[in-house]
Amino acid sequence: MRKTAGILLLAFSAAVAAQNFPSKTVRFVSGVTPGSASDTMARILAEKLQQKWGQPVIVENKLGAGGLVGAKYVADSAPDGHMIMMYASAYTVAPLLSPNVLRFDELTPVAAVATIPTVLVTQPEKYKTIQEFVAKAKASPGKLVCADAGIGSATHMAFEKFRFAAGIPDVLNVHTKGVGEAITEVVSGRADCYFALVFQARKMVDSGKLVALATSSPKRSALMPNIPTTEELGYPNSHYNFWVGTLVPAKTPKAIVDKLHDDITALVESPEVNEKIRKLGCDPLPMSVKEFDDMIAGEIKENTALIKKAGIKAN
Repeated sequence: MRKTAGILLLAFSAAVAAQNFPSKTVRFVSGVTPGSASDTMARILAEKLQQKWGQPVIVENKLGAGGLVGAKYVADSAPDGHMIMMYASAYTVAPLLSPNVLRFDELTPVAAVATIPTVLVTQPEKYKTIQEFVAKAKASPGKLVCADAGIGSATHMAFEKFRFAAGIPDVLNVHTKGVGEAITEVVSGRADCYFALVFQARKMVDSGKLVALATSSPKRSALMPNIPTTEELGYPNSHYNFWVGTLVPAKTPKAIVDKLHDDITALVESPEVNEKIRKLGCDPLPMSVKEFDDMIAGEIKENTALIKKAGIKAN
């Protein structure tokens, strides 16, 4: 009887907490630099949630270790919904490479926000088609130089998944400090290729500095609709889902998680925020908490196998 009463009291307390949420300043923690797509989305949501909730909502940048610094900061905060991690698909990779920094059970998924298409780019004079690119890479094992935005980044994982699907043998990976440096490596000719974020790639392709060979996302990008996906081009199981979403400390009450999910997802689906996300070259990705949780679980399993196959290790 006492146990039942205790459970009912906890449920009642959680419901009251959700009704009163937020009761103070809410912080969105971004693990990437200001101006990047996921950071910009955090700021778009923060502005709208502040209007909705009547409480300050601010964005804090906690950089380092593929987002793990920010993620650990959030994981160690009070589980009351007032500290939210704006993370990307690196969440399904970074803890696999650095389990001593963050465990998956320290955070809980709240709401998916968007996917960010990536495009395989190279210098115009080097490769004209994806078939030529693959053929040359196979003919010269270990000589293809591929840049990425860091070990375990979406741009790195996208290439590893594609190369295995295409049957490309060993390559030389150049792990840079970020997207800007990675694309510079390709433009300069020091690297042969890079899976660039679509809005970044389009500028370089339009200027003639680079050519786009294929999109690694599940579907074509609205910003570059003429660029087919790797799977359309005949490489099954080669796409990589680069998503952005929100997470909170693991012990956050379900009622607060549900409220956060509903409020964030409603904004993602609203015409104004939806349009802002698309202008960033991203595709809105509204889904239920369970769907988001299942997507993450599936990617952790897939990335565990990919990391082992590619021999990827943290710095």
